[in-house]
Amino acid sequence: MNAPTSGSEAETLIARLDWAATPLGAVDHWPQSLRTAVDIVIHSPMPMLLLWGAQLTQIYNDGFALLAGNKHPGAFGQSAHLTWPELQDFAAPIYSAVLQGQVRTFSEKPFTLQRHGRESEVWLDLTYSPIRDESGEVAGILVTSIETNERRRIALELEQRSAASLKAQHETEERLQLALAATDAVGTWDWDIGDDRFIADAHFAQLHSIDPALAGQLPISEYLKGVHPEDRGMVARSIKHCITHGTEYAEEYRLQQPDGQIRWVFARGRCYKDHHGRPVRFLGAALDLTDRKQMEQALRQSQTELQLIINAMPVLIGYVDHEERFRLNNSAYLDWYGLTPQELYGRTIREVIGDALYATRADKIAAALAGKPCSFEAKTPHRDGRTRHALMKYLPRYGADGAINGFYIFVIDETERRQTEEALRHLNETLEERVAERTQALAAANQRLQSEMFERERAENALRHAQKMEAVGQLTGGIAHDFNNMLTGIIGSLELMQRYIDDNRSAEIGRFTEAAMSSAKRAAALTHRLLAFSRRQSLDRRPLEPNQLVRSLHDLFNHTKGEHIELQMNLGDNVWSINSDASQLENALLNLVINARDAMPDGGVLTIETANSYLNGSDLGTLEPVKAGDYVMLGVSDNGAGMTPRVLAKAFDPFFTTKPIGQGTGLGLSMIYGFAQQSGGHLTITSEPGQGTCVRLYLPRLHSAVQADSPAPASVEAPYAVAGESVMLVEDDPAVRMLVLNVLRELGYTAFEAEDAKSALPLLESERRVDLLVTDVGLPGMNGRQLAEIARQQRPQLKVLFMTGYAEKAAERQGFLDAGMDLIAKPFSIEALAQKIRQMIGQQG
Repeated sequence: MNAPTSGSEAETLIARLDWAATPLGAVDHWPQSLRTAVDIVIHSPMPMLLLWGAQLTQIYNDGFALLAGNKHPGAFGQSAHLTWPELQDFAAPIYSAVLQGQVRTFSEKPFTLQRHGRESEVWLDLTYSPIRDESGEVAGILVTSIETNERRRIALELEQRSAASLKAQHETEERLQLALAATDAVGTWDWDIGDDRFIADAHFAQLHSIDPALAGQLPISEYLKGVHPEDRGMVARSIKHCITHGTEYAEEYRLQQPDGQIRWVFARGRCYKDHHGRPVRFLGAALDLTDRKQMEQALRQSQTELQLIINAMPVLIGYVDHEERFRLNNSAYLDWYGLTPQELYGRTIREVIGDALYATRADKIAAALAGKPCSFEAKTPHRDGRTRHALMKYLPRYGADGAINGFYIFVIDETERRQTEEALRHLNETLEERVAERTQALAAANQRLQSEMFERERAENALRHAQKMEAVGQLTGGIAHDFNNMLTGIIGSLELMQRYIDDNRSAEIGRFTEAAMSSAKRAAALTHRLLAFSRRQSLDRRPLEPNQLVRSLHDLFNHTKGEHIELQMNLGDNVWSINSDASQLENALLNLVINARDAMPDGGVLTIETANSYLNGSDLGTLEPVKAGDYVMLGVSDNGAGMTPRVLAKAFDPFFTTKPIGQGTGLGLSMIYGFAQQSGGHLTITSEPGQGTCVRLYLPRLHSAVQADSPAPASVEAPYAVAGESVMLVEDDPAVRMLVLNVLRELGYTAFEAEDAKSALPLLESERRVDLLVTDVGLPGMNGRQLAEIARQQRPQLKVLFMTGYAEKAAERQGFLDAGMDLIAKPFSIEALAQKIRQMIGQQG
């Protein structure tokens, strides 16, 4: 630390002491956290004591030196345990709690101190707060003390005086308060509650944006205006609670300065009452914490930046303490062990790697904790099931006191390097053994190796692309919940409209028409971005004649292409049948025609062709492996602008488009790719700048005729309710809720509705009859499964029917459905819902 500049005795002692002989070590080696804490203590206007390290070495300011009495200056730089043995019973549990991160406060605590060779009784307000080092661990204790002898004496005298003498006493103490304020040592106040006169020193007034000249003339409400609006209510409530219950006032809050600057203060005070128990005065002091808050923020920022840096490194980096528990690690552990930094924090090495693997490294761990760096190679399992070769380094970590408090871990994956070295070693040995007589054979073997490497690279590229497309499919498939809600509203509304028409109630179908139209429009906006390329749509596969389907689209293609483009159709002879979804196939061909049209703004030739093909995968440029067999090829080509190799490589990526904003979503080719893969087929694309583009869709040949779909069973009339049966419906989608509610009422049930779990609970917790709870799984806030749990606490035998917009299997995970529970997937028909409700209500038990 620098030489003293303010001339305080504490700074002089710091400069003169031989710190190398103390547990703290030489000053030049002090951590930044200790330096900052010492700086705060030395320059604080309040008496403060800092206890640092395992020995609780003492550093205090001049204000605390007065409280130390005869212990000063011998206590400076010494252990608190040695200096204050008489306080061991009182202080030991406090130190233990604070070192675990807790705060301890005491009001008007009596102590007997040695001053000027004799004992003196002192009353103190004390606060013990934890101080953390750079790693976030508690390294020290900050003790703030305020001598309250004078305040206590004044309070006792106030209780003994009459009303007239009380006022005189108030005036005397007001002068004392103003005198204290003139020292500017600490922000203090004295509030006369009866007259609502708030006397504060200049420092406290300036903190609260009050002119010091008016510090003794304003009510407390003027001071509260300086408190940050978000903290003002909290401060007012705390003051009121202190006055009402006689508790100690201690709050940390923000102040908003006129220039917009934010300052932090910590205020402590107490309310004093007269002999009748009526609140009379409220006194206290405030400490400016702004500098400390800024330092804490800077420390947090440094820690965040450090985490970002180590997360960007491909090496596993971690730190474990002396108990072998992880206290720091980077995100590379997530790939290796499947655990995030937050999940790893606090776990031991043994818990993470297992007993067997730990036994092989126990000696290295013990050596690192003993201060010996270790570097070794080891085989360690990866969460993908493969064993990896790793170069591991353990570096001891030293604390501020010079003791080893853990060690750093660095792990480098050497698997690929080892494999490469092994392959090269094997190749060299082979060359050395056979170079004389089999030069030609080695050349052939080398060629095969190159071919294998090329094929492996191509397979890896195909795998990565498939994984990427699968991830996109998972994301888009998640939207199916909303889509199924809308579909339920459409189907159900239409069914009810038909029912009302059959009953000659056409005048009542308006609301269902509006609900169906609203849901249909919302569904249409999602359809093109959802199941089209996620490969999760249900395909309506039927036997199709490709040539017949293409011919049926001739007029649509003509209308779509525009007059400036010539359409040619080259349809093969005797083209095989296929088993596919006609609607999806038509949509795919139409998308390709639109793409070809947009690629020829100045005109050109658009060609649509069909042909029989046999694929074996040897020369077909597909993204995924090809299953050899017979396929029908449907191709769309143009002689337009074409694509560069860079653009062509991204052609199948979702959302990638070269069209201007608003003229393309980038989903067309992705949709066709997903349709081809789900149909068991393949998609290829070839393109040359200035020459045009050709996209070919290969669909598997249909070898045997598919039997015609059996006729749908005649609809069974929906069962009606038995008199008095009631159902509670909880659904957040208004259209679906209206539909199901009307179905229930049409079937004769007494129906109650709610849009979320919170709205449903009052009725479920009442005494009203409820035979069945019908609830959506994905409710806002509390979900349907949680609602069922709470409802069954009040009604243990309540039956529950869940509705879900996700695929049905999404909810059939282990433990989701208990006894008396069932599930129906959206969209559903009225008859299916009615049958399910009747079935569940009719169940026994």
